Amino acid sequence: MSVTVTSAQTHLGHSLGMEKHSVAMEKPAGKASDDMATGINMVIRQDPFSICLDASALLAVSVLLVIGMHTMDHHLLECLIITVPVLLLVRNDYHNFLNLGPGGTPATPAGYARLTWYRIFALRDPFSPPPRDPTQLPSAGILDGLPYRPGPRPTVAGLAPQRQLDQFGSRQMHEKLKATLQELTARNPKKFSTATSCLEKHGFALFARHPLNVCGNGEVCHLHTSDKSMHLNLHPDDIKEILAKGWGQRHPMAWTGWVYTPVPSTFVMVYAPRDENDLRIACKIIEAAIWYTASEKADIEGLLDD
Repeated sequence: MSVTVTSAQTHLGHSLGMEKHSVAMEKPAGKASDDMATGINMVIRQDPFSICLDASALLAVSVLLVIGMHTMDHHLLECLIITVPVLLLVRNDYHNFLNLGPGGTPATPAGYARLTWYRIFALRDPFSPPPRDPTQLPSAGILDGLPYRPGPRPTVAGLAPQRQLDQFGSRQMHEKLKATLQELTARNPKKFSTATSCLEKHGFALFARHPLNVCGNGEVCHLHTSDKSMHLNLHPDDIKEILAKGWGQRHPMAWTGWVYTPVPSTFVMVYAPRDENDLRIACKIIEAAIWYTASEKADIEGLLDD
């Protein structure tokens, strides 16, 4: 006999997330491991928070509850009944935070506590663009007429880190994008540089040497090694375009208000490139991020063909 108490799955960025994320690396049977050629097939299983009791455990809990009702103050017993599942829930949620991998927040109880505070103020609608400031430069975005992204949006969880839980990009596309950005800096060393992300604290990032809109010491974008997605800063016009066409979503901490947030309201996640077509769109979006960060025109897509 078993009894299972299961909560509904909720988005990790909007509540005290109850999913348990595990990542497995799968390789085709009978084939050589070649991540550069075939990419990485990542599978994430999300388990809801649950408490499973077999017959012996159920009997023991029942007996303890009956004894408690007759021997303990009822207020204390009520507190225990509420506190135990809450502690288990928090423990599960903390492990979910760790399972998202390294990011801008230290993987410690203190880092988790800070994120728990930030969740209270997280964006409830990551698919609505931020307000447009007519006095801000540059005065307009440059993305226009992007095609719609094929297929449904990926599932996304977390604040810092924020990661895709499915539809992971291939390592081949990731490495090609990284090499293209390195080529951009090699051709324009006075305008751009590459280094470890200031915001993510991990991973490859592109920087503008003379930023107009400063974020993370002029960080234009950074790439995530785990899911192959990226974060960048965009003009509100361009954010509106990529949200409408399904290529990304706003960062849950990109709010405006009296509560401090380490990222601006224009901070956006762009989904991982799955193929060559997605990679070209990602390059166009990075060009728009360069335009917003440094008011510079760049042809990154053209470098793919060199």
